[in-house]
Amino acid sequence: MKAIRLIEYKKLVVEDIPVPSFDDHQVLVKVGYASICGSDQHIYKGDFHPRTILPMTPGHEFGGTIVETGRSVNKFKPGDRVTVDPIIWCGDCPACKREHYPACTSLKLLGVDMDGGFAEYVAVDKDKLFKLTLNISDRAAALVELFSIGFHACQRAGIQKDDTVAIWGAGKVGQAILQAVRTITDNTVYMIDILDKRLLIAENNYKDIISINAINRNPIEVIHELTKGDGVDAAFEAVGHAEDIENQPNPVQSCILSIRGAGTVCVLGLSSEKSPILTKDLIWREAKIVASRVDHGEFQDVIDHLSSGNLKPDILISKEVNPSQVMEAFQLLENEPENYLKILIKLSD
Repeated sequence: MKAIRLIEYKKLVVEDIPVPSFDDHQVLVKVGYASICGSDQHIYKGDFHPRTILPMTPGHEFGGTIVETGRSVNKFKPGDRVTVDPIIWCGDCPACKREHYPACTSLKLLGVDMDGGFAEYVAVDKDKLFKLTLNISDRAAALVELFSIGFHACQRAGIQKDDTVAIWGAGKVGQAILQAVRTITDNTVYMIDILDKRLLIAENNYKDIISINAINRNPIEVIHELTKGDGVDAAFEAVGHAEDIENQPNPVQSCILSIRGAGTVCVLGLSSEKSPILTKDLIWREAKIVASRVDHGEFQDVIDHLSSGNLKPDILISKEVNPSQVMEAFQLLENEPENYLKILIKLSD
């Protein structure tokens, strides 16, 4: 089979490798589309070293069709269209024993710690599979994992009907959070970024979006002006690596300053830089700051909302490529972030 292999950092090639074998509790999935995630971009550059062992097949956002099943698989059959939860937890650490699997101390992912979905076929455990309804496209199937991160973040932040929300970062994760938020509340959402084209994706597709380019306006001042000093109910930090902006605090501290008393800050951005905060601002609000990582069983919720037409996957897709164009795709995501959000790789028909 054909697979996209990372043979050295910043070098992806298409190679012929054997079709993976699968155990009795697994199925063989023919991949339709895979999506390039921000984590894939970090893996490509070597930021996950030594966790990633080369050569490897990346890809943890993908969907496809089952072609074969193991002997103990009875809920799925060949021909079923599925998406795949790539998260693998240990089951033995303190977090897992409390069934808080995203906090597993040895959490692994398909496409990160083992070969993943940038290939024609992949072997998947039966308990990681979710059936797709007929009205969910193959392209949308590759975005279920991304949406699940947004849904999980909303659960962690405790978003309620009629909440107002601020989202720092209008990239892949920020857009997924927005779409998840819009399944809960129709109230005002403030989207903050430094790239106007990303802000327009939100503004052009949803009502009551207030876009703020942080280079041109101070988001905290805008939020307090428009909320008459109250602040928002919840703020999400989905920036990761942040640009320094004169006279503005880092995104995490900005989130704290933007919320109301007893509000919530949810941090998702994976950055290697320190983000100093003034705890006094958090204490005076008696606010909460929580973290969110991957998903925690939100796949079915996402599928239900996709099937009902409550999500808009196509607005996130900037380009579709075939495997031979994958190096170009990674370069576009790195060099032109204002023009490219999600790029899908078509692995099979």
